[in-house]
Amino acid sequence: MQSRYAAIWFKNLLCDQRAVRMPELKETAFVLAAPRKGRMLITASSVDAEQKRILPGMVLADARAVFPELTVLEDKPGLAEKLLGSIGQWALRFTPIVAVDGADGLLLDITGCAHLWGSEKLYLQDINQRLNQKGYHVRCAIADTPAAAWANSRYGRQKAIIEPAGQAQAISVMPPAALRVEPPVIEKLEKLGFYQLAGLIGMPRSMLRRRFGPQLLLRLDQVLGQAPEPITAIEPDEPYRETLPCLEAIRSGAGIEIAVQKLLEAICQRLSKESKGLRKALLTAHRMDGSSQQIQIGTHAASCSTQHLLKLFVLQVPKLRPDLGFELFELEALMLEDTEQHTQMLFAQSASGDSAEIAELLDTITAKTGQGSVSRYLPDEHYWPERSVKVAGSLQQMPVFKWPTERPRPISLLTTPEKIHVTAPVPDYPPMLFRYLGMIHNVIKADGPERIEQEWWIQAGLHRDYYIIEDHQGARYWIFRLGHYGKDFPEWYLHGFFP
Repeated sequence: MQSRYAAIWFKNLLCDQRAVRMPELKETAFVLAAPRKGRMLITASSVDAEQKRILPGMVLADARAVFPELTVLEDKPGLAEKLLGSIGQWALRFTPIVAVDGADGLLLDITGCAHLWGSEKLYLQDINQRLNQKGYHVRCAIADTPAAAWANSRYGRQKAIIEPAGQAQAISVMPPAALRVEPPVIEKLEKLGFYQLAGLIGMPRSMLRRRFGPQLLLRLDQVLGQAPEPITAIEPDEPYRETLPCLEAIRSGAGIEIAVQKLLEAICQRLSKESKGLRKALLTAHRMDGSSQQIQIGTHAASCSTQHLLKLFVLQVPKLRPDLGFELFELEALMLEDTEQHTQMLFAQSASGDSAEIAELLDTITAKTGQGSVSRYLPDEHYWPERSVKVAGSLQQMPVFKWPTERPRPISLLTTPEKIHVTAPVPDYPPMLFRYLGMIHNVIKADGPERIEQEWWIQAGLHRDYYIIEDHQGARYWIFRLGHYGKDFPEWYLHGFFP
């Protein structure tokens, strides 16, 4: 059987991932940046930023000169490798052999797989559509060799699928960079006038070796299928899943609880051996009529306690409707974390109480009130208030620095400041009155201004002047004026409420 390979190139992997997690960034020109040798360099660009010719490798200051409204986010080292590994596990649904390809791609050995989709075209179309729906911009290609598929995904301008034995013709119009050789070799080839690979394919091998070294020959042989190119496949994650068939249909809540307990005992035993704990779990109950129902639990800290997890499921059991009865139960761990070997304090090293007990209390509250009803926040390294906090993923996550306490802050902060209309006597003074939600508030007391500037690498020059004000009814607000005093019509916003 003829070997076939698919290459998936994630053109904007890291920026796409940020846009998925932060929907407000979609259709926005933004970049990721990191310090390099005393300068801030762009490490990744969004699609909109690339359209403005802002590309990775540029100095951030130069990019701002091109587009002053550019949004800048901090790059996170090691995220690309972790993200590709996760997407690679997802891609195992298309083939049992998937390999991570550098920092921006995947390679799939699809030999004998595409016919299950009807054709290679439909196979590739399904991969494209699914990844696009997830928010990723990708280019995919299929060829006889991994190297040819890689080259076509990056530099192909015609068909995404190279027909069997057609790689020589397909790569002939591609640039030398399609061979994955070192930059000095590419530069040397271009200086000699080799802007396409057609001129290299027919040249004597001895001449190529003498002028450009053995690497060029190896890469050329690999892309043409004349030299092997092994790929290192990722190991599929063994699912944390347990099933329990029933000899008789289960209709009672007590019977369901017994089944859940047996499933938890089996899965928690494995978790304990591997020093892991459960964060999310899904129970699927299959009914006699062929339908199924599901309930899900979540924890604030990794747990492998059968008793605690059972208590959370018991709170959800009334949601299940057995009808004719359940014949099969399936428990799957959706999210896991490594467990701590020592007791870690919840909010600070000096906190009192057992963090495990607090976590279990929060789990119980969440199970009764619904997912998302309890959140924990940590300080973040930003100046503007709405960016200065972040939601902690778990109770084990500790703050990098202490909460700032130098200035009073509102007890309730609006996620997005709301615009208000004000009357102010002079620019440097707080307003005399303001209109909010159709009501006029007369200002009796005011304190400020407190100037808060935005980080220079996000948008230089923008600042806010904050005031704490009290109206005639005793309500206290946190408002700010945006920008400089010289504006003809200064913009005012309400940002928070004091007790």
